[in-house]
Amino acid sequence: MKKIINSPNVPAPVGPYNQAVLLNGTLFASGQIAIHPPTGELITSSIEEETHQVMKNIGEVLKAADMTYDDIVKASVFVKDMHMYSRINAVYAEYFNDEIAPARELVEVANLPKFVNIEISVIAGK
Repeated sequence: MKKIINSPNVPAPVGPYNQAVLLNGTLFASGQIAIHPPTGELITSSIEEETHQVMKNIGEVLKAADMTYDDIVKASVFVKDMHMYSRINAVYAEYFNDEIAPARELVEVANLPKFVNIEISVIAGK
């Protein structure tokens, strides 16, 4: 059975989608950008801060599904500038245990919603 997951601690969707869908123990989470939920403002002062906010938003979606970062099995990372790879990777790595880190791709794209520098979506399972 499909269950819709939406957390009040994450920016509300701005289109015809939900923050995540849970299906048979697998969570498919929509992409998150660095919107600070209490203020609605974008966090773009540095790619490090932007990446941390994206990961915090993902954490809240996971929490709403009774999951943690350790439950992520696949991450899709979209970036505006591949030259930021090492800086993004350093922050991203803080959220995972190397032994059980998820599969991942990181791709450069022309533009992202609200012209941010990074968007990440995940698949998690228990």
